[in-house]
Amino acid sequence: MEELANDKTFKEYLFFWTGQLFSLLGSMVVFFVIIWWIADVYESEILLAVASFLFVLVMTLSMPIAGVLADKLNRKMVIIIADSLQAFLTLFLIIMFASGTADIGIVLLFISLRSACQAFHAPTVSAIIPTMVPKDKLSRINGINFLFIGVVQLLAPFIGATLLIFVSIELILWVDIITFFIALVPLLLIAIPKVNGIQNTGEITEKISFIKDFKLGFKTLKMVPGLIIMTILSMLLNFLVRPIDALMPLFIKLNHGGGPELLAFTEMLFTGGMISGAILTSIKKNWNNKIRAIFISIIGAMFGYIIFALAPPGSILILGIGGAILGFNLPIINSLYQTFLQLTVPADKLGRVSSIDSSLGSAISPIGSLISGPLAVFMGIPILFLTCGLTGTVITIAFWSFTGIRKIDLDNLHTSETINEQLDSIMI
Repeated sequence: MEELANDKTFKEYLFFWTGQLFSLLGSMVVFFVIIWWIADVYESEILLAVASFLFVLVMTLSMPIAGVLADKLNRKMVIIIADSLQAFLTLFLIIMFASGTADIGIVLLFISLRSACQAFHAPTVSAIIPTMVPKDKLSRINGINFLFIGVVQLLAPFIGATLLIFVSIELILWVDIITFFIALVPLLLIAIPKVNGIQNTGEITEKISFIKDFKLGFKTLKMVPGLIIMTILSMLLNFLVRPIDALMPLFIKLNHGGGPELLAFTEMLFTGGMISGAILTSIKKNWNNKIRAIFISIIGAMFGYIIFALAPPGSILILGIGGAILGFNLPIINSLYQTFLQLTVPADKLGRVSSIDSSLGSAISPIGSLISGPLAVFMGIPILFLTCGLTGTVITIAFWSFTGIRKIDLDNLHTSETINEQLDSIMI
């Protein structure tokens, strides 16, 4: 793989990344207040489950297409268009709330369309990283990335809950518009490197063959040892964590008697754990056995999930401990996994491989979101959370014990050049 990254591109990436953090802050504030609005106004497990279902479903269906475009088109333009559409959708929702015409149907449509935009944004930003960040900085920059994302996630619920006390929801939504323009400035000023296979939007002379590109992405994914196993495990675990994502607001309101401030406080404790995990990931330069570290962290995350489920009503301390343990392990899992992808997948195929990997990992998550509502009505939210945490623990131990994944040494899988050579020989 051609080495594109150097000190200059690294500095430009940091400038671009700073703007993206502001954009993320606006998006997360909006998401917090919208989800709380659904929980507060309707108090329905079913509607929260449907909202989560639509978000994940649209994301899962859109990502394979988004990944192909991220590898084919001008990546800067893809990000600009996706971010601009998200800002336009927020402006539309502001008008709906201000005019008093917003209802659950409008909000669900907003969530779905925003999910499609994020499906194009995420793999494109991910594909940019190895073209602007030198290889020796990838692991640490991924850790630092999760650290600052954790800080944003810590601030977003606090800002959202505070604003809900003083101003109307349509005024809070303006935060997203303001942060969009802050993020737009560095995006317009930096140059994002092109890699082989990516063309400028004005220079495309051949029709994009999505089927061909999907096949190429799948072939690349299958050539990386252990990646299919990790994708299947990710699929099952993502399915099991959907209930906590979908039902958290009602869990806090109905089972613990809290309002938006307790929801915000709980999410801040969870995020505090994430920040701690991200700090560890960013300062630890070398991980001798990445696969083992990932699996240990998954078990740790499931343990936190179980503690969270077992928290007695109103027990903020136990809620916080469970959430912090869950949050602490996520940056370790995600940063090591992202580093694995960035080091082993060729740069010109990283967008589609990342999106296919994410889509497969989330393939059954929409079902998890959809059935979490009825299951919560039938079982109760705490029992549902406990069942998912225990099941996730058993599945993780089974994958480690019986699939052979523990025998794979990720530290020596710098296979991007080899994969490109194998793909070239197949195509010939």
